Amino acid sequence: MNMNQLFNMFTRLVARRAMNWGINKGINTLSGKKHGRGHHQNRQARDLARKMRVLSRLTRH
Repeated sequence: MNMNQLFNMFTRLVARRAMNWGINKGINTLSGKKHGRGHHQNRQARDLARKMRVLSRLTRH
């Protein structure tokens, strides 16, 4: 393995982790109960978060 391959592998690993962290952070923010939403809004946020998780899994691969 040369340095270019190692650098590319490391860059992809860091980029993938950063993207996953950002996606998870956004989903958790949307579905969080800290914002004093009503029950109906919490359910909508959870449904949206679930759909976003599925979408993010599809786009990662």
